[in-house]
Amino acid sequence: MANIVEIASSAGSFNTLVKAVEAAGLVEVLSGTGPFTVFAPTDEAFAKLPAGTVESLLNDVPKLKAVLTYHVVPGRVTAADVAGLTSAKTVHGQEITIDANGGVKVDDARVIQADVMASNGVIHVIDSVIIPR
Repeated sequence: MANIVEIASSAGSFNTLVKAVEAAGLVEVLSGTGPFTVFAPTDEAFAKLPAGTVESLLNDVPKLKAVLTYHVVPGRVTAADVAGLTSAKTVHGQEITIDANGGVKVDDARVIQADVMASNGVIHVIDSVIIPR
């Protein structure tokens, strides 16, 4: 079974995320043993950010790392687990809010595909980039 980075790299819809993970130096971590739960924004999610935001983040590694680690929760949290949660502490250190009423939302992002299993965790695909407060 492929790891989180391998799945994201081969999916074709996470090119911006993969480029950001590489720029932030997080490939080794997210390819490691984990387990991790990644709320993975699609390329379309990144495209919804204001013009210049992605480029700005790619040039500011500490800020980029903060945004990316805000999308990662330690452990393997499946959709069934998420249903019982109202928040989760991220690798970044802040908590994301979880709302499982009428579909699952993390902060303001909707989960559009849940439980993409990886050898070192699970990916939930989201339709927006979430930003730490």
